Amino acid sequence: MRILVLDGNENQAVACVRSLGRAGHDVTVGAPTRWSKAGWSRFGKGTFVYPAPDDDAAAFAACIAAEAARERGTLVLPMTESTTLPLSQHRDMVEDAGGRLVLPPHHILLRAFDKQHTTMIAAALGVDVPRTTVVSSAAEVREQSATLRYPVVVKPRSSQEYVGGRSVRTTGAPTYARDARELLDAWANTAPRCRTALIQEFVEGEGVGYFALMRHGEIRAEFAHRRLRDVRPTGSGSSLRESVAPDPRLREAAQAILRALEWHGVAMVEFRIRCDGTPVFLEVNGRFWNSLALAVHAGVDFPVLLARLAVDDQVAPVFTYQHGVRCRWLLGDLRHLAEVWRGRPSGYPGRFPSRLGTLAAILTPVRGTYHDNFSPSDPLPELGDWLDFLLRKIPQAQRTATARVWNAKGRPSHS
Repeated sequence: MRILVLDGNENQAVACVRSLGRAGHDVTVGAPTRWSKAGWSRFGKGTFVYPAPDDDAAAFAACIAAEAARERGTLVLPMTESTTLPLSQHRDMVEDAGGRLVLPPHHILLRAFDKQHTTMIAAALGVDVPRTTVVSSAAEVREQSATLRYPVVVKPRSSQEYVGGRSVRTTGAPTYARDARELLDAWANTAPRCRTALIQEFVEGEGVGYFALMRHGEIRAEFAHRRLRDVRPTGSGSSLRESVAPDPRLREAAQAILRALEWHGVAMVEFRIRCDGTPVFLEVNGRFWNSLALAVHAGVDFPVLLARLAVDDQVAPVFTYQHGVRCRWLLGDLRHLAEVWRGRPSGYPGRFPSRLGTLAAILTPVRGTYHDNFSPSDPLPELGDWLDFLLRKIPQAQRTATARVWNAKGRPSHS
């Protein structure tokens, strides 16, 4: 089958290309750039460039539909919210071109991407959730600030949102506050990036993910891992993680949420495990995840299973896999070290790693650890990962920081 893997600069795209290519599928990698790390994999058959969905979502979807039309039955696999959201909204373009998508109805997808809605679903099901307040203005933040139990996390209501009905923007990372003054600062940081935010109690504990392939609300495959290191120690995608057997309470909670959503396709349900062992729901990610390579190495080949579901609307259940498998994102680990060396961010209330302990942990090899991007038989995606970071992500971050200074002060900072 011909398969388009989008978001070629993402780790999960690399895992998908390798998995699907090994299985005999004809994989073409798409990205908004001339080259991508997944596009450099020897398991891909071709590449193409599409317009960035954050500029014009409809033009992006039309380009994907045109590429899918090259061969009837082409499966389109978006890797991120920024590509999934416009493709879901304009799915008629892809389907009219003869392409396939494995997604739930658009209204269900929007609910899954809405952190307020999924938190309400989890709470209604009896799952532990953080105390949550929804705010849309500085006045609301000031009104709520005296009633909150600190510390708190301020996070955008959705990771991606439409702007003006035409483009899609990334809303960015959460911020933290230990008191009312820091809360107002956190809101000032968050407000320019989103329309609505959640203020949630800060939950200390171990990060755990539950991953599933669902068929119209029915579980067909599962996997779980625990985070050993995050790229940002304050919370983000992991740079090192280990496969584990899902805790029965966590499995029951995650499956109940996905069933309530009537989810179709792949999804990640994220939890924090309190010190007493209680899983606390954080969010649903209705797409492939950054650490996908670990699940494949441990024995749950989600990309191949999803491709089978796209064709047959059925797949044999996969509920067993190898525990104790580790997988590492090398660049992510180096970024983790840099974040630790910068020190604890203002307002962050949780445990923070020590500099020397982190350096020792990163430099100490663990036998049998796999890598997200590096493979002796397919080395170019690792090179592409570093080049993408150095040539694209760092300059983009610098431009974004400069733009924020201009927006805040009307002039560049000389500090």
